Amino acid sequence: MGFEIDVLIVFAEKDNEAPKNELGWVSQFKKFLELMLNQVLGEKSKILLKADYDSITAPELDKVGVLVPVLSKEFIQSGKCLDHVETFYKRIESASKTRSRVFKVFKTPLSPGEQPPRLRDLIGYDMYQLDVESGEIREYTDYFSTEAERQYWMKMVDLAYDIYDTLLQLKEETSRAEIKNIYKRKTIYLAETGHDLSVQRNIIKRELQRHGYVVLPNQTLPNNVADLEKVVQRDLTESNLSIHLIGSAYGEIPAGSERSVVDIQNKLAAEKSLRAKESHEDFTRLIWISPTLVNASERQKGFIENIKRDVEAQEGAEILQTPLEDFKNIMREELVESGERKPSEDVGGRSVYLMHDRMDVNDVKPIKEVLEKAGFRVLVPEFEGELLEVRKKHIDNLRTFDAAIIYKGKVNEQWVRMKALDLLKAPGFGRKKPIIGKAILTPPGSTLNAEAFKSQNLRVIESDPQRSVESIKSFIQEFNV
Repeated sequence: MGFEIDVLIVFAEKDNEAPKNELGWVSQFKKFLELMLNQVLGEKSKILLKADYDSITAPELDKVGVLVPVLSKEFIQSGKCLDHVETFYKRIESASKTRSRVFKVFKTPLSPGEQPPRLRDLIGYDMYQLDVESGEIREYTDYFSTEAERQYWMKMVDLAYDIYDTLLQLKEETSRAEIKNIYKRKTIYLAETGHDLSVQRNIIKRELQRHGYVVLPNQTLPNNVADLEKVVQRDLTESNLSIHLIGSAYGEIPAGSERSVVDIQNKLAAEKSLRAKESHEDFTRLIWISPTLVNASERQKGFIENIKRDVEAQEGAEILQTPLEDFKNIMREELVESGERKPSEDVGGRSVYLMHDRMDVNDVKPIKEVLEKAGFRVLVPEFEGELLEVRKKHIDNLRTFDAAIIYKGKVNEQWVRMKALDLLKAPGFGRKKPIIGKAILTPPGSTLNAEAFKSQNLRVIESDPQRSVESIKSFIQEFNV
């Protein structure tokens, strides 16, 4: 589908007033958007300004790919601006169902109730200056200040990539069925976050879009729980990966709920994982927890602890509490490998994954020798090298082992829990065969709560160094058949 106009900017004429020989606010906005969009498209974009005094006919709107209304109190008071929006919606409703072709830009803040009903649910792009300390709102006069770089230009980049994504779909020369298949494979649910991680979420969103992924949600989430859950469930259905960023803020609580938006999204994604597992669908989750949880409330701490400990909340998820850059590297690897993983070659004989910490390397040597003498191939974790290589070795081991032993030497119980959860998540990494045995080996007098691991079919073996060999022999005899 070709368009004579890529972007039509609709605005109230008062919002573009300026001293003589200077550009008005909207003209300046158009100049910057054109600059960004040209870079993203790799070609010159066609952007047109349409003020509220301009006449426009319905057929002319058929030539427009994307509409950008610049919202302000003057816009809301302009009947012609509102008519332009309504006419555009009526022209595109029968022509395209791909995604929103309207992107609302805020020149000044407007509450949802002040916005036209057609635009309320759309994601907005705040292009005004907000002083966080005083709460004062003002227009930018210096577009190249440090403050503008943090707010105005980040939103401009977001807007340019979102428009690019829509234009790409609209200009695609394939059939509707082929488009659906393409974007089904390339759609990611990037969960909304607490206010403390909104910038980090935007950075990840832009990176995903630059690599050709469609990122959901692509609308403002409803503020009541019933409608919110419907929208999230719909978007999760279209996705085969969800990404959740968890920080210090618990997040907003929608009307009719006791859970935050962040909590609800995680719960619904876990439920999707369960359904995907039962129906053999491809769906995985990545959860990043900030390693520096400053000023986290008790409720948020409880939410995070539940994610780490609750088997149901963990369903289909990989949890990482690492620096954000490390998480982004892992995310890239996950996306590259998704759908392309192949089972590791079977080198013959059964294998045991001996999971232990770096500080227990020497203590596990006798155990490793016993296993090897019994004819087992012993898999061990990697501790040297780049983070991605270390993690890749761990995931390869989780895909291929036959039995597993978690060695609790000098580590705490939390470390053991995380390793036990890794065993539960092994099928999500492409594991194809059943686990025939797994146990936790603890020193005498350990405070490890054995009952807590029974639900995971993990046997806890208490053994001192002198008896560890006999304990291991007894364990492997149970599945060495």
